Amino acid sequence: MAQYELLLPKMGESVAEATVIKWLKQPGDMISLDDTLLEIATDKVDSEVPSPVAGKLIKQLYKEDDVVQVGAVIALIETDAAEIKSADTVEKPVIAEQTPVVEAAAIIPGTEQLNDTGVNSGKASESERFYSPLVKNIATQEQISVAELDQITGSGADGRLTKDDLLNYIQNGRKSTGAIAADRAQSQPVVSKETTINHIPAPVAKSNNAQPVVSISGTDEIIEMDRMGKLIADHMVMSKQTSAHVTSFVEADVTNMVLWREKVKKNFEKRENEKITFTPIFIEAVTKAIKDFPMINVSVNGTKIIKKKDINIGMAAALPSGNLIVPVIKNADQLNLVGLTKSVNDLANRARASKLKPDETQNGTFTLTNVGSFGNVMGTPIINQPQVAILAVGAIKKKPAVLETEYGDVIAIRHMMFLSLSYDHRVVNGALGGTFVRRVADYLENWDINREI
Repeated sequence: MAQYELLLPKMGESVAEATVIKWLKQPGDMISLDDTLLEIATDKVDSEVPSPVAGKLIKQLYKEDDVVQVGAVIALIETDAAEIKSADTVEKPVIAEQTPVVEAAAIIPGTEQLNDTGVNSGKASESERFYSPLVKNIATQEQISVAELDQITGSGADGRLTKDDLLNYIQNGRKSTGAIAADRAQSQPVVSKETTINHIPAPVAKSNNAQPVVSISGTDEIIEMDRMGKLIADHMVMSKQTSAHVTSFVEADVTNMVLWREKVKKNFEKRENEKITFTPIFIEAVTKAIKDFPMINVSVNGTKIIKKKDINIGMAAALPSGNLIVPVIKNADQLNLVGLTKSVNDLANRARASKLKPDETQNGTFTLTNVGSFGNVMGTPIINQPQVAILAVGAIKKKPAVLETEYGDVIAIRHMMFLSLSYDHRVVNGALGGTFVRRVADYLENWDINREI
């Protein structure tokens, strides 16, 4: 008998870590090949980790809610030596080296300052304390130094600093740099570098603010946010703190587009075995407008603007739980309308069934959200960081409208809708934002009712 080290597999080019949600097997349990050992979460996507070998689970190296780096050993399995040899050939090709962790942190806007001051390869100081890419991003935006980060008490595993810890620290009022330096000098004894590296801060008891909330009247219901809800809340707050949000609105006459879809949808479904919705039409118009105005397809890193070559469109999809997830159509500008329709339907169906892969929610450069699906005529969406713009499309309504004809103006019943673009006013001015959303509307209004598909 021998021991097999199960590693957290690579789950996408931009995925560097995952959170253990639930262990499905316990130490002592017998495991068959491909049995699911645990469930993990990467950002908003939940995944299962199967066993590449058969044997007995000896030890779990991480507890539930622990954050694990890709490539780390997460469990020990007792098995035959022959099985280990065959399993190694399967497991090793998908194990990422430690460098992807650095790459994932480097591509997040705002991490350069921290990297220059000592945050590299996920390590922030001589104490080797780990900070996640999101924590580093928030710290950079708030101009929190590495020394200041080191002084914040973490509530995560082994004293890890979580997003909630950092946000609470910011909201409750930060210490001055001088006070932090004084605290550090008083609280930290002089030790050798080796001792410092081996030291891991122990978790401390949470403050009274973390105590369970109780209902005074006895009639209110206290509901704890689920994991995804907390992630979304943190991401939305961070976006509002990061970007100067501005929203521009345009009303579009999409009558030709609506009539065209009604004309082709039955034959399209019969031919392609897919239903054609308005979403791929919107995405096609957005990709054309991005090509006309490429400075919408950017991100911000400090005072630098990163112009994206790829056009990757995220589409907000509602989940049965009430939360939203944003799967991404990569290189959407290279797909025709049939390809966009198949991609939209596939991602939407797998999102609702919780079957998305972690990498399918990464690397979006622009986001589209359809508030019209809830009967809303317009909205002011929050930018999906690190992007700089998000387009909301409202419900299509029949309304009387004035049409200009060669015989004079007439009033007719038309299919009308509002488009609203929220954009980051740090880098997108009103002229660019307003012209871009107008161009999207133009592509929808000038739809060819005789278009072949």
